[in-house]
Order: sequence, then structure tokens, then C-alpha cells
Amino acid sequence: MLRTALLLLFIGLHAMNMAAVVKVEKTEYKGWPNCYRVSNGEIELIVTGDVGPRVIRFGFVGRQNLFKEFPDQLGRSGEEKFQLRGGDRVWKAPEDPVATWAPDNVPVVIQVTPTGLVAREPIEPLTNLQKEIEISMAPSGTGVTVSHRITNRSLFALEFAPWALTMMAQGGTAVTGFPPRGKHPINLEATNPLVMWAYTDLADSRWKFTKKYMMLRQDSKNSEAQKLGLFNPDTWAAYILNNEVFVKRSSSDPSKTYPDFGCSFETFTNNDFLEMETLGPLTKVLPGHTVEQVEHWGLYHNVMLSYWTDDELDRVLLPLVRSVGSTP
Repeated sequence: MLRTALLLLFIGLHAMNMAAVVKVEKTEYKGWPNCYRVSNGEIELIVTGDVGPRVIRFGFVGRQNLFKEFPDQLGRSGEEKFQLRGGDRVWKAPEDPVATWAPDNVPVVIQVTPTGLVAREPIEPLTNLQKEIEISMAPSGTGVTVSHRITNRSLFALEFAPWALTMMAQGGTAVTGFPPRGKHPINLEATNPLVMWAYTDLADSRWKFTKKYMMLRQDSKNSEAQKLGLFNPDTWAAYILNNEVFVKRSSSDPSKTYPDFGCSFETFTNNDFLEMETLGPLTKVLPGHTVEQVEHWGLYHNVMLSYWTDDELDRVLLPLVRSVGSTP
């Protein structure tokens, strides 16, 4: 009897392991014939092969795409200028109107891996940089590790930081956390910068601040741009849309110098989208060397927030954030 039970247990575990796999398949997506779908049956993402590297879709199978898409820019390629298109991409920071906005409108090389893929662009003629995004999806659940890399293919050392930008669909709210809070006069030291741009307006009703959190709401009827940045050793952001939540999380090193007066996180919005951005440290990158910004992603559904307060965010959102990137 015991032998039979152990055999049945082994068969059951083997069947579970066989069922929980990551599948990568080439597919057409909204006019692009050479896209790749990565899925474990619960979640899926789409990586473009005709342009990029870009992750243009991320969501639960059969449900909404939490990433922004620009319909008039989908299925196209070869444009002379940079196209927003939507989705997740990698840039160099600090922002330069020429080099940062270098076009990514040509085909990329796709290398399939056991847990996902690597999408690598040709060397950019304008910058002599080469960008790639590696996707590694968990065989079950909603965890994905996304590595955003930039390699210096020039003949000279260049100083820059990797910058991972994710464009979110309209109508949601982004939340990020400040470093741990304290009380006066026990905690007298400064903890983090809060960085403004020339167009930042803290009176804009799309912003909301609590003691622990900063929130930015996307409003398709408000075309005024807004942006803020901050530093947090545990850098994370969550986007809540139609009771689904997308979380991205990365680690930051307080001993290193970060772009834009020390930002490890920045968020931007206008009437078209909201962007959640993490940044790596400024690095002197030698020829042939690579810098990398690693993010951990997670998805959750049936998430109900009653209030935008510290207590409610602590109760509902913070456990989801803490589970992203953790070992099961």
C-alpha cells in the first residue's frame, strides 16, 4: 500500500511539473508578423521581433493588456524617428534628446531560452550602443524577471545608466513607496530626494501623497505632463487598473550615484499613458562592457482598494509588492 501511494505521489508531482512549463512561440501581433509570445498558461507577454527590443503586452491570459499601446504605431517599422509605440523598453540615462531617443525601429535578434527569450537589437549607428531585454518567466504563478541591458560598442568609455521604462494603459493609478518613515526628533537624518522637473506641478490633482506613499493617477482628459523622481533602496512601483495590479521591483545601492539628482525611480504621465521607470547607477562603461537593470514583475487580480490611505495600502498592496521577486 505504501509503495503504491508513493508511486501515485511521484506520478502526480511529475504531472504537475510537466504541466507547469514556459512556452515560447512565434506569433503575429497587431500587424507585426514576427512577435514572440511567452506564457506559462496563467500569464503571457508579447515581445516584438520586427522592432525593439520591446515588451508590448503583459497580462493574464485572455484578459486586459496593462501596458499602453499606440494603435497607429503598431505593426509598423523602419521609421526614421523614435516611436513611442507602448510597452516596456530600455533607454540610457540621463535623458538626451538625441542619443536617448535613438530609434529602435529595426528587427531584433530573438534567442529562445528555457524560461523565455532574449531580444537584442543591432548596434545603434547613432550611439554605438546595443540594447537587449531578457525575459525569464516562472513556470507557474505570475513572476517574471526582466533584465534590461546596454552594451557599449564604441571605441571609448561612456558614462550612463540603464533605464527601464514601462508605459501603462490609460485609466489607472501608480503607487510607489518612500523609504521607511520615522518621527521627529528621533530621526533627524535625510532619507531620500524627491526630484522635480520644470513642468512638475504639485498642485495637480493627479498627485496624492501620504506619509508612506506617492500616487499618480492617469487621466486621459488631462494633457499636461507631470513627472517626479525619488530614491529608495527597495525601488518598486505598482499600477492598479480595473482591479488588476502590475508590480515592478528592483534593488538600488545608496553608495552609488544615480541620474537626475539621485533617482532610482521616476514616474511620468500625460493624457496618453503613465510611465513607471527604474534606473540603475551612473557607470563608466568601457568598450565591450555591459550595464544591466534587473526588474522583477508580478501580476495580481481581484484586488480591491477602498481608500488611498497608508493603512489600506499597507493592508492590500504592500503584501503583493513584498511577494514580487521573493523565492517561493
